[in-house]
Amino acid sequence: MFNFCIIMIVIASILLILAVLVQSPKSGMAANFGAANQTMGVRQTSDFLEKFTWAMIAAVVFFTLLSVVFSGSNNEKAVEAGVSTDDIENIVGQQASVAETEEANEAEEAEEANEAEGSEETEDQTE
Repeated sequence: MFNFCIIMIVIASILLILAVLVQSPKSGMAANFGAANQTMGVRQTSDFLEKFTWAMIAAVVFFTLLSVVFSGSNNEKAVEAGVSTDDIENIVGQQASVAETEEANEAEEAEEANEAEGSEETEDQTE
C-alpha cells in the first residue's frame, strides 16, 4: 500500500505541474491582451483548470498522509522482516563497543606519540 501511495503522489504531482503550466496568467501584461479570449469560452476552461489544480493538491496531501500511516516505524519493519528487538539491541550494543574501542585505541596512540616526543626532547637536552 505504501508503494501505491508513492506512485499516486508522483502521478498527482506530474498532473499538478501540467495543470499549472497550462493555466493562463491572471495578472501582468499578458492579462491585458487576454481579455478577448474570455468571451470565446476560455472562462470555463480556466474554471476547470483551477478546480483540477486544487483537486491535485488535495490528492498529494491525502496520499502523503496515507503513506505516513502505512510506512510504520523501523522497529515494526524489522519485526516483519524476522529481526527481533533483542537482535537490534545487540547490534546497537556492538556498534557502541566498537566505537569505544576505537576511541581507546586513538587515546593510546596519542599517548604513545606524546611519550615519543618527550623522549626525543630529553635526548636533545642531554647532547
